Amino acid sequence: MKNNSFLKSYKNLKVLVTGSTGFKGAWLSFWLNKLGAKVVGVGLQPEKNFILFNELKLKNKISQYICNIENYKKLNEIVKKEKPEIIFHLAAQSIVSESFINPLKTINTNVIGSANILDIVKKNNINALVYITSDKCYLNTGSKKSFKENDMLGGFDNYSSTKASAEILFHSYFHSFFKNNKKISAATARAGNVIGGGDFKNNRIIPDFFRAISKNKTMLIRNPRATRPWQHVLEPLSGYLKLGSLLLDKKINSTVYPSWNFGPHKVNCKEVEEVISLFYNFLSINKNIKILKNKSLVEANFLSLNIEKAKKELNWQPRLNLKQCVKFTAEWYQNFYLKKNLEDFTHKQIDSYIKH
Repeated sequence: MKNNSFLKSYKNLKVLVTGSTGFKGAWLSFWLNKLGAKVVGVGLQPEKNFILFNELKLKNKISQYICNIENYKKLNEIVKKEKPEIIFHLAAQSIVSESFINPLKTINTNVIGSANILDIVKKNNINALVYITSDKCYLNTGSKKSFKENDMLGGFDNYSSTKASAEILFHSYFHSFFKNNKKISAATARAGNVIGGGDFKNNRIIPDFFRAISKNKTMLIRNPRATRPWQHVLEPLSGYLKLGSLLLDKKINSTVYPSWNFGPHKVNCKEVEEVISLFYNFLSINKNIKILKNKSLVEANFLSLNIEKAKKELNWQPRLNLKQCVKFTAEWYQNFYLKKNLEDFTHKQIDSYIKH
């Protein structure tokens, strides 16, 4: 991404972000505000562990609505009132283990909630939609291949199946209502395993790590040999912003398959235990882990994304290697536990990323 000029297109633009109180949504809302966009946030009431939204003082920066995306009527009223020029849809139930505990809740949020977004975009003729799902939307049969955007969708677990379902719904709306609509431009985005400062969700590897070391406890790892495409949160967000800018400018031909992978270079695809070891090394802490044996959670052992399409068509590519991703992430948490000003530090991390 040698040219950052597309970021200027968001100045004074009315942008709606679903999931703005969540991890990726808060980072995106903060970045958009920094770019001068008029940000409208839609999300659940920030819970005790939704620290990022408060640390970034987003309540004072964006127009925030507390709304569950499953509530079609309220969501549609917000869109009708605010009239955004583009919607970034990030709201989701994003924890794999939670999908085993509350499968219907996961389905309602990830499938019905996403269908609500699609229908509201259609009903209100929104100019552009960037519809974020997950790299887990692909049917992963265990072969060590990097998934391309037109590979088969599916899932053997509840979480993956909801992400595949959300993608199938998008494609039905795209071909039925968006493809030949000169007003609406829409695309889906699938990111790899995202890490970064401010994620405090339970049962997610990096937040679990920092909770463990902050309390001087043993780090519990569920699947140490699982290989994932690790990337810092700013990597896919830069892809979403680039994609959104091109959709707004109608510079993506409707004949181009409307799905995009945003992942790291292959060298960043590492096993869970190796990544945790990098964090221990960066922080100069003795490794202290315990492997959990939980066979009830069905997860793929290998996941990798092919990002050649985004490189070629969007002129986008990741810019951080794995050690830099670890550094960006660890330094944010260090500042948090030292009670530093995270609003200023996050500004600096974004500036550093853009100049990288």
